Amino acid sequence: MIKPDIVFVAKLAGVSPATVSRVMNHPDLVHPATRRKVELAVEKSGYIRNRAAQAMHGRRSATIGLVVPTVANTIFAEVVQAFNDTVSAQGFTLLLASHGYDLDSEYRLVRKLLEHRVDALAVVGLDHSAGTFRLIAEQRVPLLALWNYLADSPLPCVGVDNREAGRLAAEHLVALGHRRIGMVFPATFDNDRARDRKTAATAVFRAAGIALQERWQVEVPYSIAQAKAACLDLLAGEDRPSALLCANDVIAQGAIYAAARLGIAVPASLSVIGIGDFAGSAQMEPALTTVRIPAQQVGIAAGQAIVTAIGRPDADFMIRSRVELELIMRASTGIAAEMIRP
Repeated sequence: MIKPDIVFVAKLAGVSPATVSRVMNHPDLVHPATRRKVELAVEKSGYIRNRAAQAMHGRRSATIGLVVPTVANTIFAEVVQAFNDTVSAQGFTLLLASHGYDLDSEYRLVRKLLEHRVDALAVVGLDHSAGTFRLIAEQRVPLLALWNYLADSPLPCVGVDNREAGRLAAEHLVALGHRRIGMVFPATFDNDRARDRKTAATAVFRAAGIALQERWQVEVPYSIAQAKAACLDLLAGEDRPSALLCANDVIAQGAIYAAARLGIAVPASLSVIGIGDFAGSAQMEPALTTVRIPAQQVGIAAGQAIVTAIGRPDADFMIRSRVELELIMRASTGIAAEMIRP
């Protein structure tokens, strides 16, 4: 059986092959009625474009690669969805990959996506292996780092200033009078998001004259279960912090569950703040105080930026776009007990 080609589809739709090609590559330039005829012909014939052949001849593949640390939880789900919707509306297909917070794995995934001749590549954060940076420089495809922003970023970036996120969270606890503060973070090596938040928060505490006790500094991955287990140990006994600053809402949720298991009232006896404002944070009991990262806004802005980069003739497109953060005060933080004692 002969596979249908573009000429067959054109005859079926009653249009020229050029019109079929236009519908495939630039549907917004075709009259809706004509576009619909072509789409019905494509559907009826079962026609599939040969993207690989197009790429071999130097034509665009209409694909964009996105490599994220994880798809196992809600951390990046909203930003990925918004990014996907934005580029899809412009005729691009998203190829998504996850490296599990392993930058060596990220390098291999980036190489595979480039082998597939993606028109552009998006990654999360500004920490990447030397091999990944080398690939990016050699291949010269449009690249965008999303989620993070730095004024002097070596890569085009659209995201938030994670130092500001850590600062806002720390200043909130200091303003409430907390002096006995613990921090629950993942390993900051190869994770610039966590590192920037923790560094900025630590600077705020030191400026306020707060001595951070080493025993109250806990390292856990982004996992509710593992954060809960770690905080059960941290909060056991009478000598415990009055507040916890958590690297993100996933860890903060684990901390609140640990407090509940131990019968520690939040926020009367323990304040907990997260970063992110992920789905479900407002519905927790108590509702989680957090620094909101507007993930949908980041995803949309990043999608628009990368499509713009693809349309430019040069490969040196640079954008550094900052999305604003917001402190969301809910019920999981309160005034330190020592501040309200008579």
